[in-house]
Amino acid sequence: MLRVLVAVSVLGSAQAWAQVEEPTVMNAVQERTYRMQHELSLGVGVLPLDPYSKGIYAQFAYTAHFSDTFAWQVARGAYNYTAKTSLRSQIERDFGFLPTAFDEIQFFVGTNVVWTPIYGKLSVADRWDVHGEVFLTAGATLFSYTRVFRPGVNLGLGGRVFLSRALSLRFDLADNVVIPVGASAPNLGNVMELTLSLALNLGATE
Repeated sequence: MLRVLVAVSVLGSAQAWAQVEEPTVMNAVQERTYRMQHELSLGVGVLPLDPYSKGIYAQFAYTAHFSDTFAWQVARGAYNYTAKTSLRSQIERDFGFLPTAFDEIQFFVGTNVVWTPIYGKLSVADRWDVHGEVFLTAGATLFSYTRVFRPGVNLGLGGRVFLSRALSLRFDLADNVVIPVGASAPNLGNVMELTLSLALNLGATE
């Protein structure tokens, strides 16, 4: 009789365990809070690599966002102001070079595709939530030098911090490989752009 009771008890326990539901694993990935659509940006930047002159430019751009991860910077244009370096001043003084002997970037225009693989939220001092993203860019740029136009291709890295659903701060770093055009440019050139922009998001959602 005791054996029968033990067997019934064990069988009942097994059935009870079988009826216990497995714990549900919750998805910790949250939905994106800010979404971009039509982006107009106004920025300032520098061209730091030329040893003879440093460029400071103002840029305007329009970007169309097709999804949370893919966008097309349809057009960007920048006007550049150049300031000659001490090395260039020394060369002009010591060797008699005229200022026109140095080719300077006057303005440039371009277009890029934008891929945004990273979006996230940070908590600052347990009081503010800061939303941001990291993106990669690739595209083409046309530079207007003093005497000639030169095309280039670029790769870049950037980031964005959202101030609201309509405004954000955007930082871009892009490196251009400039194709030689004209006798004064026998080799491939290199132009780096560092841009800080204030972006307006039209048709913004959250």
